[in-house]
Amino acid sequence: MEQFLIEGGVRLEGEIPVSGAKNSALPAMAACLLTREAVLLHRIPQVRDICTMARLLEHIGAGVEFREDGTLRVEAHQVAVPEAPYELVKTMRASSLVLGPLLARAGRARVSLPGGCAIGARPINLHLEAMERLGARIRQEHGYIIAEAPEGLRGTLITFDRITVTGTEDVLMAAVLAEGETLLENAAREPEVADLAELLVKMGARIEGAGTSTIRVRGVSRLHGAEHTIIPDRIEAGTFLIAGAITAGDLLVTGCRPDHLTALVSKLIQAGAEITEAGPGALRVRRPGGLLAADVTTEEYPGFATDLQAQYMALATQAEGVSLITETIFENRFMHALELMRMGADIRIEGRRAIVTGPRELTGAAVIASDLRASASLVLAGLVARGETVVDRVYHIDRGYERIEEKLSRVGARIRRIAA
Repeated sequence: MEQFLIEGGVRLEGEIPVSGAKNSALPAMAACLLTREAVLLHRIPQVRDICTMARLLEHIGAGVEFREDGTLRVEAHQVAVPEAPYELVKTMRASSLVLGPLLARAGRARVSLPGGCAIGARPINLHLEAMERLGARIRQEHGYIIAEAPEGLRGTLITFDRITVTGTEDVLMAAVLAEGETLLENAAREPEVADLAELLVKMGARIEGAGTSTIRVRGVSRLHGAEHTIIPDRIEAGTFLIAGAITAGDLLVTGCRPDHLTALVSKLIQAGAEITEAGPGALRVRRPGGLLAADVTTEEYPGFATDLQAQYMALATQAEGVSLITETIFENRFMHALELMRMGADIRIEGRRAIVTGPRELTGAAVIASDLRASASLVLAGLVARGETVVDRVYHIDRGYERIEEKLSRVGARIRRIAA
């Protein structure tokens, strides 16, 4: 098992690039199962979840080729084994993304219930109810979802009881090959959903309204190969913006989409950071003075992303005043708070609300990452802590950040990967 050793107190300065979005690449890879022809995906991040999904596609029967330039070629000429076994997907939440494509393409699927981060329930029932509305027969046995649609799927009206990103993506992929028209209401509006829809349209799908709460899909009989470039990772970009602000640095975050970051940018400016656009796809973050407390409530896009809540909490420990951080998406996403408190943070948890009083000097400590974004928050805290911080279980951060220690080192951070 590996760890990060961080020596804090260094101001970050320079240019730091953003990789392709893991949360966009995963559904795009699953979408490759919808056609017999080859699909080329550019800007694929080299992270653990991508490797897991690649192994899953190979298990199903697809040919998968990673190229040195960050391109992935997938050709699912046949679906030999329409299943996602537990042994392959136990570390990844996105395993359910193959349910829709397998149902649409093969008429059946056997998918292990998802694994991944321990941040609370992400019920798959919304996916399953929607698949049943499309005509699938669903049952659960031995930790697996068994889905069958021997006569194919039929378009229908689907209204999600609550917004679900993965559910929207999964049903969207099923609906593109369903007979007739499918209308998705209360759909997720995340950029990753719109990116998936763009890929599907390039493959021959007929989709309108992606990126809004109502998506209309007119089913087609087959899809073909395509070439697509994955959007930048807005969560990685946001993490780097927070890194620049928390260290009072001067960072140029390149290869990002500023329009995907408006909620975070607005909050960082309120907290005392200076953020400006510095050319196409680039944001510059500086901090001319001290940080000020600013409240945050996580919301579905375009609101403040739950995947940036932990990183923002690290920033709040350095802000003057009391910051109220309210988590509305996941009920168990404050586990990083206990580790931040071990480093000296003043945090009180009241249900879904964290009360952070600052500024507090953080001191280096041995801390344990509990999930992907929690690990990023501990890295950020380590960057400003006095002394050395050791972050354990960095396999969590490797699930979603591409060589984060190398990127941070190039802009001045004293961080290195060590064997436990």
